[in-house]
Amino acid sequence: MDKPGLLVVGVLPDWDLTALAQRFTLHLLYEAPDRAAFLAQHGPAIRAIATKGELGADAAMMDACPGAKIIACYGVGVDAIDLPAALARGIAVTNTPDVLTEDVADMAFALLLATARAIPEGDAYVRTGTWARQGPMRLATRVWGKRIGIVGLGRIGRAIARRAEGFGMDISYSGRTRKDVPYAFHASPAAMAPLVDIFMISAAGGAGTAGLVDRAAIEALAPGAIFVNVSRGSVVDEATLVAALRSGRIAAAGLDVFHNEPAIDPVFATFPNVVLSPHQASGTVETRKAMGALMLANLEAHFGGKPLPTPVA
Repeated sequence: MDKPGLLVVGVLPDWDLTALAQRFTLHLLYEAPDRAAFLAQHGPAIRAIATKGELGADAAMMDACPGAKIIACYGVGVDAIDLPAALARGIAVTNTPDVLTEDVADMAFALLLATARAIPEGDAYVRTGTWARQGPMRLATRVWGKRIGIVGLGRIGRAIARRAEGFGMDISYSGRTRKDVPYAFHASPAAMAPLVDIFMISAAGGAGTAGLVDRAAIEALAPGAIFVNVSRGSVVDEATLVAALRSGRIAAAGLDVFHNEPAIDPVFATFPNVVLSPHQASGTVETRKAMGALMLANLEAHFGGKPLPTPVA
């Protein structure tokens, strides 16, 4: 019996490819030197698409694979998937929520601690012998007890808030709706910005949040604020963020996401007070294995005629 054709849009770990190959005939789009030619050749054999949050699937890809009836996303964010196009073509879309929540929240706090406590600078200070030559390094900034504002109090935002509670922090948040939580609510990032020491972004990506952290929000930040983003680069007005870093309004930043990944604006590498991460917030072995297993479970449920474990509404 022939195995269904599966279009694999982006690179996946070997353990996922091995598991998928047992159930599907894999067509690795990311290895194709000419994507259009590859899709023209293999598209008719495709019955499902496995993609990644930052890569997505557009209407042209769906049209090139007319037999595909499910798009399984390896990640939570589906902003790069054309959901209206999928709906119009009767294509189900799934993602991998929950399994990466805690790791992303860990990374948010890792970036916060790295920026506030100048950990990369301290590491270099020791490695280069500067400590021995010049004596103690400059003083850093504490994290515990500070005022933290979280943009987006979804699964990841709540996990960040739980960690903030452990640091004795004063917690507030902004979002589209007020949640049943004991934290101060603000109707917009701009309204929250001047009232916090740490500005943390965990909002979902997509057209609805593009530019959500806009010029008004960034310019409203209290001088000396720390800025952390584990959301999507599209959520932030990046030009204004750069300007705020240049002016010193933002004292330090920890960034896991950017516009134009992975070819990000090189100016970020020139800021000594910015800690950079290559969109790696969910990048642990444990979480990536769980993501792959859930993606496969969605695909198997689809082909088995069973309810999808995590359909995208």
